[in-house]
Amino acid sequence: MRLEIFHLTRYEYDREVQIHPHLLYLRPRENPLLQVNRFAFFFQPEARVDWMRDDFDNLPASAQFFLNTAVLEIRSECTVTTADTPPFDFLVRDYARAFPFAYEPLHRFNLSIYLTPPDDATRAALLRWLDSRFVDRPAETVGWLFAFNQVINRNLAYQRRDEAGIQSALATINLGSGSCRDFAVLFIECARALGIAARFVSGYLFDPSGNGSRGGDMHAWAEVFLPGAGWKGIDPTHGIFCDNAYVPVAHAVVAESVNPVQGSFVSVIPTAARLTTDVRVRQSS
Repeated sequence: MRLEIFHLTRYEYDREVQIHPHLLYLRPRENPLLQVNRFAFFFQPEARVDWMRDDFDNLPASAQFFLNTAVLEIRSECTVTTADTPPFDFLVRDYARAFPFAYEPLHRFNLSIYLTPPDDATRAALLRWLDSRFVDRPAETVGWLFAFNQVINRNLAYQRRDEAGIQSALATINLGSGSCRDFAVLFIECARALGIAARFVSGYLFDPSGNGSRGGDMHAWAEVFLPGAGWKGIDPTHGIFCDNAYVPVAHAVVAESVNPVQGSFVSVIPTAARLTTDVRVRQSS
């Protein structure tokens, strides 16, 4: 599937300010199932862009601005091709086909940062929440993961939140609602509490049925590591395994570290800022 992605972030200030360098997680991650055909940045004011690799081999851009301005506009446009591979087209090694399983020593060492559970009190609260809702647990690992994902999807209400920040897993279960970011963090914390390596993913989702003419939006989901299959995407917001409609941009242990646009400004006088965003994901021929 060929997708066109348009992403605009615009800040309007009530006076000219100095813009500090911004870190931008906006370019999709290429992999055997995803090819970036075209990617371009557009800035107001003009910026110098330097590409880098972060700790997790993501490809963020560093944008440096040299002029004071009352408007900061960051726009990215890209075209990607995603492979039409069924989400369950993978094999799990024999020792991990039934859940629970224990990772081999080398895997456990390599995955240690993705296996670190939340603190004892949080872990206990999350497991109590799961125990009261996740009663009929399949024995087979993939089936177990699907059912586990459904528990989160069906017991929480989706609520779009445009403000910055991510709820803690405990806040999400106490409120009974959250955004896609919050659902992903809850899934990850629960997975790690149960001994499954999991990480946060930020990216785009093509979903023409759910967002009118926009065809999609920024989205967040989780990935779990399955021996033999590698990292597999799971979306608790929609209760499914990820398919070719998902376009990952960055993954990390901690969700906040891969926010799409990260930066600040400085002004000698208190300054108000207004943020507007526009994200569109469309299928192209």
